[in-house]
Amino acid sequence: MKTVRVRAPELPQNQPWLNTDKPLSLQQLRGRIVILDFWTYCCINCLHVLPDLKYLEQKYKDSLTVIGVHSAKFDNEKEVENIRQAILRYDIEHPVLVDTGFQVWQQYAVRAWPTLMIIDPEGYVISSAAGEGNREVLDELIAKLIQEYRDKGAIASQELSLILEKQRQPLTTPIAFPGKVLATAAGLFIADSGHHRIIWSTLDGEILHVIGTGKPGLTDGDFTQAQFFAPQGMVLDDENQLLYLADTENHAIRRINLPLQRVETIAGTGEQSRNIRPYGGIGQKIALNSPWDLTMLKNYLFIAMAGNHQIWQMDLEKGILQTYAGTGAEACLDGLVADSAFAQPSGITTNGRELYVADSEGSSIRGIGLMLDPQVRTICGSGELFGFGDVDGTGADVRLQHCLGIESAQNFLWVADTYNHKIKLVSPHSGNCQTILGGVAGLHDAQGQNSCFNEPSGLSIFGAYLYVADTNNHAIKRVALDTLTVNTMEFSGLCAPDVCIP
Repeated sequence: MKTVRVRAPELPQNQPWLNTDKPLSLQQLRGRIVILDFWTYCCINCLHVLPDLKYLEQKYKDSLTVIGVHSAKFDNEKEVENIRQAILRYDIEHPVLVDTGFQVWQQYAVRAWPTLMIIDPEGYVISSAAGEGNREVLDELIAKLIQEYRDKGAIASQELSLILEKQRQPLTTPIAFPGKVLATAAGLFIADSGHHRIIWSTLDGEILHVIGTGKPGLTDGDFTQAQFFAPQGMVLDDENQLLYLADTENHAIRRINLPLQRVETIAGTGEQSRNIRPYGGIGQKIALNSPWDLTMLKNYLFIAMAGNHQIWQMDLEKGILQTYAGTGAEACLDGLVADSAFAQPSGITTNGRELYVADSEGSSIRGIGLMLDPQVRTICGSGELFGFGDVDGTGADVRLQHCLGIESAQNFLWVADTYNHKIKLVSPHSGNCQTILGGVAGLHDAQGQNSCFNEPSGLSIFGAYLYVADTNNHAIKRVALDTLTVNTMEFSGLCAPDVCIP
């Protein structure tokens, strides 16, 4: 942490504010400690800071106010409604200021996401911290400040009353922020990420099982006992009827035995790893970092480890987990797997000869060889952290915007170009990329590019249909591949966990 003492610039009152019924000013917060969290909702490091902030908010609720300052990286993140949806998705319970045009960012001389600015009860910035993993240091500093200003009789001691977005717009939809979807001969599996559970239905939407209590947690057991925390990618071992799951916010890999209806943790400790260097070990003894998606080849599980910008592999027979590709640096570097770099890989698939990755922060599609001396290559996209947009074409001329989902089928890659609200088709051989579905953000079902999605994040093809996890629409869309007609699926009898009546 960096220590300073300068008067904190006042917060704008004419910009949008969320999670509060009125703008807040530092003047009215005198007597309280204030943390400004400069974040953008695409950023995995920003998401990792949220649990630390929630811990501190709850521990010091009488004396501490956290204010999120959302300074958007991607164009799509500048939309107020999209920020509101992110607040609901990640259960953020502090006020959020929409920092239009980086006004506050510049006033506070911020240089990176995430950055925390700590303001004392007299209105001075006394410290700052960039990056994640600062909970203990912040905890100690806040406790010291409270004691210091309590001795002066200058500390406020009452909880701040707020009107939250989740009070205005409760998550009562049957599915909430679905992250990934998997279509198989055994049925359709939906990562109901906002409700912390897995939905298992037929391919036509008849509910077979709801796996998990719907409350966040890390609990093994049968389908009614198990708990997950914002689950994402899945892959099915058809022969053994075992579903593998990236339990993202638990930093764990779970295995679901479908015939026995049992859930067990096979990798991860439940704690986030801070190690970004390539390493490995026994699955259940090694900490992971936001596993986001999975694919499987023979007896190996391949993991898009978004939190440390790497691709991992797990030998399912031996239970050994290790880094497969990526140094841990956040970048887009091709070459040998040991020298390569990724930027928050969030989708992974395979055609059996190569892995394909949706590298979200680099807005690129990457290929990873599976032979001797495997190489990493960029198939399409700029490969730059700020080289995003919405441009079809070939190779480096292509522009995507925070792509999260990818599916390999019949020598092509289907890509969920998430922040462009589109589904695109990519040739892994030529690097050609073309928009197939979607136009503008919305819910409207139609054909081809007349259809609408809202931040689609997951894709799966089975038979004659493409299934889409349409995240911000809280829906699963089914696309007939012969006509490209899009329809929103209905799941009769499914309801939100807090809405269901036993």
